[in-house]
Amino acid sequence: MILRTSKWFREKYLRITGSIAFLPAVIALLFFALSLGMVYTDASEWGKAVKSRLHWLSLRDADTARSIISAIAAGIISLSVFSFSMVMIILNQTASNLSNRTLDQLIGNRFQQSVLGFYIGSIVYALFLLSTIRDVDQGIFVPALSTYLLIAITIFDIFFFIYFLHYVTQSVKYETIIHRIRHQTMASMAKTCTAENEETPIAVGMGIVLPATRSGFIQRVQLNELVAFCSKHGWCATLLHPLGTFVLQGTGYVKLTGADTVGENNLYDHPLHNFIDLEEGQSTAANYHYGFRQLMEIAVKALSPGINDPGTAVESMQSIAILLQWRITHHPKSNFFDEAGVLRVVLAVRTVEELVADTLLPIWHYGKEDPIVRTSMYHLLHQLPKKEHYAVVERLMQDALYRPDH
Repeated sequence: MILRTSKWFREKYLRITGSIAFLPAVIALLFFALSLGMVYTDASEWGKAVKSRLHWLSLRDADTARSIISAIAAGIISLSVFSFSMVMIILNQTASNLSNRTLDQLIGNRFQQSVLGFYIGSIVYALFLLSTIRDVDQGIFVPALSTYLLIAITIFDIFFFIYFLHYVTQSVKYETIIHRIRHQTMASMAKTCTAENEETPIAVGMGIVLPATRSGFIQRVQLNELVAFCSKHGWCATLLHPLGTFVLQGTGYVKLTGADTVGENNLYDHPLHNFIDLEEGQSTAANYHYGFRQLMEIAVKALSPGINDPGTAVESMQSIAILLQWRITHHPKSNFFDEAGVLRVVLAVRTVEELVADTLLPIWHYGKEDPIVRTSMYHLLHQLPKKEHYAVVERLMQDALYRPDH
C-alpha cells in the first residue's frame, strides 16, 4: 500500500510540475504574497512615515488610485491575450511544418511560461490591490506605495513584452528548435550514459515474467529504490525492453528471478510494478531515445513532397550525428548491484546500431534520391568514431557512395 501510494504521488508530482500551468501558478502565488506584504507595509507606521517624508509618493484620492489600478489591470489582460494568441498561431504553424511532437518543446519553454506567470501575477497583484482601497465612509486607505510599485511592474511588463516578441521570433526558427532538442537529448544522455566501458546485460536465467498493468511507454525506472527493494527480498529484476518502448497491457515486460514463492494469481499486484512508470506520453528528459526520434521525424517531415526542405533535414541529421558521436564513446549502465556486490537490476539498452537504424535509416529511405541528403549522409557517417564497428553504418556509407546514374 505504501509503495502504491508513493508511486501515485510521484506520478501526480511529475504531471503537475511538467504542466504548462505550474510555473505561472507559482509566480502568481509569489505576486499574491508580494501584494499582501506591500499592503501591510502601506498600513504600517514605517510605510506611513515614508509617505509623509516623500510627498511625491502621496496618493490620497481613492478614485484616482482605483482608476490607475483598473486601467493597468485591463491593459495587462489585453497584453496577455494578444501575446499568447500570437504565440499559439506561430507555434501551430511551426509544428505543422516540423512535427506535432515538437509542440512540447515549444509550449513547454520555461521562459514563455515565466512571461505568462509574470503577466498573471501582475493581474493578481492589481486586483488584490483594488480590493483594499477604502472610501471615506469606511475610513480612507489608499495603498500609495503598492500602487507605485504596480506602476513600476507595469513598465517592466511593457519592456518584457518587447523582449518577448524578439524571443518568440527567434525561438520558432527551425534551427533553434532542432538545437534545443539536441541539447535536451544530450543532457538526458549525460545522466544515463555513465559507464566507462560498454556493458552487456547479464543473463540471469529463468524466472517469472510480470505483465504490464497498463498500456504505455516504459518511461522511467526508480533504480535506487528498485535495487534496495530487490536486495531486501533476494530478487533480481530484468527489464525486457529498453526505456521508451511501448508495451500493451498484459505483455511481459519485467522478468523476476529468485521469486519462486510468487504465484501467478497476483502478478498484476506485484509490488515491483510500483518502481516502473508506464505512461501514455514520452519525455526527452526521462528517455533520450525520444529526442533522437523527434529529430528523425523533423527530417522525414521536411523531406515530404508537401514541404521539400532538405536543408532542415540535413540540420536534423547533423544533430543526430552529434548525439551519435557522443553516444559511441559513452555507454549506458545495464547492470546494477547492491552494496554486497550482488546483481539486482538489469536494464535493456539500445545499442548504437539500433539508434542508427531507428533514426538515420528512415531519413535515408525518404531522402536517398536527394543529392544534398546523400552527400551529407556520407560526410557525417564518415566522421563518426569507430564507424567500422557498426555494420549498419558501413552499409549506409556504401549506399550513399553508390550512384545509380553512373
